Parts: sequence; C-alpha cells; structure tokens
Amino acid sequence: MGRTILFGLGVKVYLNEVPSRTTKNNNSKGKIMKRLSTVLLMSVVSASAYADNTCFSQKYDAYIDASLNWYADLTKLTSERNPDLAEVSQWFLEGRQHHFALNRAAVHYYLQHDPSKVATTQHVESWLKLEQPEIKQLATRSDELGKLASVTFADRQATPHPKNYELRSALADLLSHPKQIESALNRYNQAIEKVEAMKCQ
Repeated sequence: MGRTILFGLGVKVYLNEVPSRTTKNNNSKGKIMKRLSTVLLMSVVSASAYADNTCFSQKYDAYIDASLNWYADLTKLTSERNPDLAEVSQWFLEGRQHHFALNRAAVHYYLQHDPSKVATTQHVESWLKLEQPEIKQLATRSDELGKLASVTFADRQATPHPKNYELRSALADLLSHPKQIESALNRYNQAIEKVEAMKCQ
C-alpha cells in the first residue's frame, strides 16, 4: 500500500498514489492553461478589431461631416446668389443629408457585421457604394438603418424638384468660379486633409 502521511481530521494520503494524481493535475492545469491562452488570444484579437473599427468609423464620420458642411456651404452660396433657388437648394441639401446619414449608419453596421462591404483600402469617399437594390433591401429592416434606407430609397424614387435643372446649372456655374467658393473650398480641403491623415490599421 506504501507509506502514508496522516493529515488532520483523519485524512490519509498514500504516497504511492501521489504521482498519478500529480500527473492528472498537471494535465488538467495544462488544459486550463491552453483554454486561458485561447481566450486571451481571442480577447486580444477582438480588442484589436474593435479598435480598428472604431478608428475606421471615426475616419468615415469625419469624411461625412466634411461633405455635409461642403454641401451646406454650396447651397447657401447658391441661395444667396439666386434667391429664387432657395427652396430647391434646401430640397437638394436635405437629399444629401439623407444620403450621408444612410452611408454613415451603413458603414458603422458593416464594419461590425460584414467588413468586406467597406473598402477601407480605398480613398475614404470610395469605402461604400450602395446601389438602389441594396438600399431597397436595407429598407425592409425595422431598425434605424432600415429607416434611413427607406428615406433615401424614397428620395431616389421621387419626382425631382421642378427647379432641379436650374439648381444644377447654378451649382455648375458656381463651381466654375473658384474665387467665389474659395473660403468654402478651403474649409473642405482642410477637413479632408485631416481625414486622410487619420491612419487606421
């Protein structure tokens, strides 16, 4: 049976049994360590992916904000030069706001659930291309992304504003005179430079 050691409360431990128990304990510890290592590695990877997605989201948000400010400046300048185009300018701006709100929400969603849909290796303005069929599909969702998609889908299906062509002509004319948009253009370019300076892994 082998030599024994007596512990308090009448507990006996047979020394010739200790090696087998030690081996079993070592195996158990080894398995536990492997599981802990796997969990730790997954946590590190998840944390890294989360940090990357956060960076990408912030970069795209900055691009969206710069774009919205640019269109707001353009429509404001157009309305000031052509008061009769104030209403259609507002209509145009709201359409841009709906478009960018959807793109912002879609990029946030896809970065978390389907990163392959966001081309982060391209220039930021090319990260997402939502075609009408995909927008229509997103519009069937019941969440906030679905609501934004519904608004944009409706915008694209709606009849253009009666003065849409006049507005387009006015915008084209405005853009052909750099001095008249110099301040707005500088703000936009500076904002985009900051966006491009953001480096995400």
